[in-house]
Amino acid sequence: MAVYALAFIAFAIDLAKRSAVVGAVQDAAAAEAAALAAGTATGSAAGAVASGAGSTTVLTAPAAPSAAAKRVGLGSVDYGRSPILRVAMALTVVAWLLHLTADVLRGVAAGRVPWANMYEFAMTGTLVMVTVFLIVNIKFDLRFLGTFVTGMVLVLLGLATVNFYVSVVPLPPSLQSAWLIIHVFVASSATGFMALGFGLSVVQLMQARREAQAEGARSKATRFLGTLPSADKLESLAYRVNIVGFILWTFTVMAGAVWAEAAWGRYWGWDTKEVWSFIIWVIYAGYIHARATRGWRGSRSAWLSIIGFTAILFNYSVVNLFFKGLHAYSGL
Repeated sequence: MAVYALAFIAFAIDLAKRSAVVGAVQDAAAAEAAALAAGTATGSAAGAVASGAGSTTVLTAPAAPSAAAKRVGLGSVDYGRSPILRVAMALTVVAWLLHLTADVLRGVAAGRVPWANMYEFAMTGTLVMVTVFLIVNIKFDLRFLGTFVTGMVLVLLGLATVNFYVSVVPLPPSLQSAWLIIHVFVASSATGFMALGFGLSVVQLMQARREAQAEGARSKATRFLGTLPSADKLESLAYRVNIVGFILWTFTVMAGAVWAEAAWGRYWGWDTKEVWSFIIWVIYAGYIHARATRGWRGSRSAWLSIIGFTAILFNYSVVNLFFKGLHAYSGL
């Protein structure tokens, strides 16, 4: 967790540097605009004097705004290379390797896969979340989500260590199945993709609000958004990763039904965990359907994505802790 904390700090410093870069570009654009205005006024005055003298003067057209000024107006600033961002990603990889080692050692100590209770699922789920983040960054530059990903991992691991830690214990008979490997691992993978989609949707809402504001009305606290993709681009990325998560969650529900039939003699019994897994599936199915066929884009699709991941967190925490049922495997 210490290395994740260092990575989180490095990502936070990078966001601060992004804000500083945007502020510098905005100041330069403002100074340039003031200089252009002053030059135009001077030229007009000179023209008036020459006209009064009966002579003809050719005035030069004001210079066009620079590329920097145009970028500020469009809300897109070229951030360039960032050494602190490379350090943050390197720390994240190191933390991931240590995390993977700890997860494997937990499995070796237990003599089984390390995801049979809430503590182990938190360990494995956060590991998969970071894995998805690193893999997706190979194709898309989502390093700006590093603060969100490492921050969430720190919170979830911290809560799990303090509140959910249990010693290694044997599996109950109903969990002694190959479906434990398949069902829970796919659920963890789906959660990893949906967590990334959640983060992108939150940033999308922030970016959409910023783009709707006039240049002078934008908050200095959100200047870093000027270096990030547009709200439309963020929505498209969130949609892509959520589709992958939805496919994996669909398989999770189907595999769970098959496992339930093998363990309890029925495919579906309206157990609390089963109901909430189905609710999550319905939310994401509605999100994909509404966006694809009803044109639900922008803020509405982002809020559906956020609600879906909130339901996942509720299913993991509240349902496991406070609802009784056949899926009561919190280990507490």
